[in-house]
Amino acid sequence: MSSSNATAGAPRSTDDAILDAAADLVVHLGVRRTQLAEIARRAGVSRPTVYRRWPDVQAVIGALLTREIMATLDGTPLGEHDQDAPVDRETFVDRVVEVAVRLRDHPVLGALLHSDDSDLLLQYVVERLGASQRGLLEALRTGIERGQAGGSVRAGEPTELAAMVLLIAQSTVQSHRMVASLLPEAAWRRELARALNGYLAP
Repeated sequence: MSSSNATAGAPRSTDDAILDAAADLVVHLGVRRTQLAEIARRAGVSRPTVYRRWPDVQAVIGALLTREIMATLDGTPLGEHDQDAPVDRETFVDRVVEVAVRLRDHPVLGALLHSDDSDLLLQYVVERLGASQRGLLEALRTGIERGQAGGSVRAGEPTELAAMVLLIAQSTVQSHRMVASLLPEAAWRRELARALNGYLAP
């Protein structure tokens, strides 16, 4: 489950050990039952070591979400940083859908999305524009600019278009369980792609 930046065979950093412990607890116990003392115990560090990095459990989980989301993005073409070559709209949308699927199916994010506590979703996803969402917005903005350069994406302020694409994809990911019986996997992907293509088409 770990998305640690440590290379194979290299020791994990203390930060990664703490975040890996938090990830394990979130997946197996749920966010509400994840406590800082247990995070420290599983990471093999003292509580002051955790506190020197993050002030509370919420901050640890926020950092964990940022790490996991950015690692997911970096593992896809949407995370590429070649800003010179144009990209066609359909290719860009396919990449957005792929990232949406990976985030939807991620074990840590899934534990949050599948929680019956709506306050958790509001706290960690809806109400905060954190580092992870800013990273996603930057990747989306770059892809939109490249699409505009090639003429396949309509004119408009790229940051504004990126924000709306993020909202469309995020709301679709958050609501996928509610409509699973109406939108099986293939249809879910197809209709999300259609919505995004329709929004971005010239």
